[in-house]
Amino acid sequence: MNYKNITVAGSGVLGFQIAFQSAFHGFQVTVYDINDAVLENAKGKFEGLSKEFTKDLNATPEQLKQTFANLSYSSDLGEAVKNADLVIEAVPENPTIKIGFYEKLAKVAPAKTVFVTNSSTMLPSEFADATGRSSQFLALHFANSIWKHNTAEIMGHPGTDPKVFDDVVAFAKAIGMLALPLKKEQPGYIINSMLVPFFYSATDLLIKVVADAHTIDKTWMKATGAPAGPFGMVDVVGITTLYNVIKMNAEKTKDPIRIKTVAFLKENFIDSNKLGVATGEGFYQYPNPAYKEEDFLK
Repeated sequence: MNYKNITVAGSGVLGFQIAFQSAFHGFQVTVYDINDAVLENAKGKFEGLSKEFTKDLNATPEQLKQTFANLSYSSDLGEAVKNADLVIEAVPENPTIKIGFYEKLAKVAPAKTVFVTNSSTMLPSEFADATGRSSQFLALHFANSIWKHNTAEIMGHPGTDPKVFDDVVAFAKAIGMLALPLKKEQPGYIINSMLVPFFYSATDLLIKVVADAHTIDKTWMKATGAPAGPFGMVDVVGITTLYNVIKMNAEKTKDPIRIKTVAFLKENFIDSNKLGVATGEGFYQYPNPAYKEEDFLK
């Protein structure tokens, strides 16, 4: 693996973390997003993330100074990928948006560039044709808070070049990840194959008015010892991501509970920009959510 220049496309919930993690480990990273205003917002998030690296990883001022020096920004896709060895796609979890992005990317990226998707639920084979280089395309999925929950699931599709797959495994290790290669395509990889049904169970209880969100979280936390319940976790992942995942499932299955869940999330969260930790409010208010208070479980 001889990657040096990395482009991260999308500076949302996971994109900015992937970019910072890669830069922290010595790679030259270009952050691409749709306009300069979004990129300016990303710079502010990097400042906050540097504090987390200091607290959790004992990052030194010198390491962080070099990390910021390794980061550059562009809202011009061609400029952002002109030297890229690897492009990590972290655009919204919407197949139409992803396909459109890959069609544009294929026209401007150098022939050498490997593409990976960070999609949390969709298969790389769904986008392989749109990339124009299916043998150099696969999935590289990160968990949230990647500097602590440092898993990297690597999943190819039937046309992925084995050498490219191995290179991406090596890259994941080079940026401090626990590399988790999958032997075949699986919607949701390993973690989301378990996590998405967990979120479905929680939202089903909520939509059926069995219990409110905080009571559901209290039940899970007290019974299992977990530091957060499903709705606290959703706020961290981002309510938009959950909304898109359930919306796709609702359209596919026509399940009335899923359809009702989509409407509930849109009316109560999406339309009012209450998207979780990123916007300061979701099922809880931040930076001090109720589930972290000492008396939450009393």
